[in-house]
Amino acid sequence: MNPMQTQVTASTAHDTITYATGQSAIGHILAARSPFGVCAILIGSDADALKQDLASYFPGTALAEGEAALRDDLAAIARFIETPAAGLDLPLDMRHGTPFQQRVWEVLRTIPCGATITYTALARRLGQPNGARAVAIACAANAIALGIPCHRVVRADGTPSGYRWGIERKRALLDKEAAI
Repeated sequence: MNPMQTQVTASTAHDTITYATGQSAIGHILAARSPFGVCAILIGSDADALKQDLASYFPGTALAEGEAALRDDLAAIARFIETPAAGLDLPLDMRHGTPFQQRVWEVLRTIPCGATITYTALARRLGQPNGARAVAIACAANAIALGIPCHRVVRADGTPSGYRWGIERKRALLDKEAAI
């Protein structure tokens, strides 16, 4: 193999995302890993729709089904949904966002289980006092549900608002965490 072929092969390996689907108390879940960590946790009612959603998050990236490789990740995610106090300690690959989105996601990871924060308070924490809408957009762009706990962001009046995975799922997650 010549050096150019080696380079192409190495590049292809880094462009492959392995994924698997499973069931949880709040519906189907899809976990996906790049060579750098978990790059997606998707939640929904249909496994095929989750696969299509994954492809839309990572266009041009090779997707490979790998249930055996992700069995532990799926079990950890399902366990977290049932018992949020157990935590969700998975290595995350958050490179697929803008620098601002990545900053929002990092702050979200500091919000403790059972706690919430408003969009405005999160924007202030980022030094963007008028950035509540930008924070909401960053939350909506999050492909790593639960690992980046955007479900912990609420309206100024404390009520849950839009959630990429459905408002009922957001309520269920918040209720489960509040019971800790």
